[in-house]
Amino acid sequence: MGRVWSDANRFAKWLDVEIAAAETLAEAGQVPREAARTIRERAKVDVARIHELEKRVKHDVIAFTMAVGESIDDADAARWLHYGMTSNDVVDTAQALLVRDACKIIERDLVIFGEILDVRAHEFQHTPQIGRTHGVHAEPITFGLKVANWFMENQRNIHRFSDASGQMRVGKISGAVGNAAHLGPEIEKKICEKLGLMPAPVASQVIQRDRHAYYLSVLALIAATLDKIATEIRHLQRTEVREAEEPFSGEQRGSSAMPHKRNPVNCEQVSGLARLVRSNMLAAYENVALWHERDISHSSVERVILPDSTILVDYMLARMTTIVGEMRVFPKRMLRNLEMTHGLVFSGQLLQDLIEKGMPRDDAYKAVQENAMAAWEAEASFRERIAGDARIQKYLDAQALEHTFDLQRQLRYVNAIFERVFGAHPAGEKGAANRA
Repeated sequence: MGRVWSDANRFAKWLDVEIAAAETLAEAGQVPREAARTIRERAKVDVARIHELEKRVKHDVIAFTMAVGESIDDADAARWLHYGMTSNDVVDTAQALLVRDACKIIERDLVIFGEILDVRAHEFQHTPQIGRTHGVHAEPITFGLKVANWFMENQRNIHRFSDASGQMRVGKISGAVGNAAHLGPEIEKKICEKLGLMPAPVASQVIQRDRHAYYLSVLALIAATLDKIATEIRHLQRTEVREAEEPFSGEQRGSSAMPHKRNPVNCEQVSGLARLVRSNMLAAYENVALWHERDISHSSVERVILPDSTILVDYMLARMTTIVGEMRVFPKRMLRNLEMTHGLVFSGQLLQDLIEKGMPRDDAYKAVQENAMAAWEAEASFRERIAGDARIQKYLDAQALEHTFDLQRQLRYVNAIFERVFGAHPAGEKGAANRA
């Protein structure tokens, strides 16, 4: 990803636009064919020379055309370089090529991450875990359901990113104010087609920056998803919880002072970097409002936020793929934590069963809550208290209570949910992402 945004590659993409323009104009009879051929054969990018010239002329595109013109070493041919074009015809169109290259890397990252989530979700599809709301024990889930949620969100990110990437695959060769006065819409269309882009239906001197704001929004959403997963792993790694743990290598050390420490530093890094990507999204929104047909207040911003955001998201996806793929999971600890409240997590099912058997809802709620609070304060068995409560015995016998406190009853629809997420597939096959 770093190479995509290097000066050498940026200038190479500018040259691709210039060559496509010269050849298209030659085909239309507006530029001598020999000149277009010479430009293609001789034009070279010399990064150092461009920077040297830019220090003098204080304009990057002019420095670029001067340096490339020197490399052509043929005045008759070089004069047709950049013919009929303005700076942003080159810069914005080439930027679309750079973003396209960056998108290919991130698209691949997202698919690989999805495959890892698919595998790990199925690995723990039936591993019981306590579900938490407000950080407090609620009702049982499985760890696989938690990871399936991550998988589904990543799938939505794939679709969102595909749409945002498509909206960035546009070029413009419509001149200094977007009226196509010098080359015309048909030439613009043909130049863009040579580059594998669509022409922006209408532009000013720049492609409108709502596209870029949307693109950065989706990158920020991807970062937010990774932050969400990292934050969950950080919580699960807390000493009091210890249900999952990010990878910790043999030579790794967690603290300079406390040798026992195994800190979730990689997840914390991902959470921190997500803040940068989200802040870059705000900068992209500020770029939408430009003066009239163009100012350059957006340009300096995009030189930072586009490389940084794509580099960060690429890095974060790679890190989280490793973290989730190598994450240690502790099913026994999950079960122990689920059972630590001595059955309180079945209070909702008990309430529902009592109502079903005919007990008025408010009476049922009061009876269940009274026993639950007493069991919680005394750290005693909720089920034993329930079994001795005459109000509840009136509606539920010992066999009915066995059904109420059946863990598998709580988890009986896990397979159905997995089928909705991953689709039905033959025994032994992990899931849709692997088939893809």
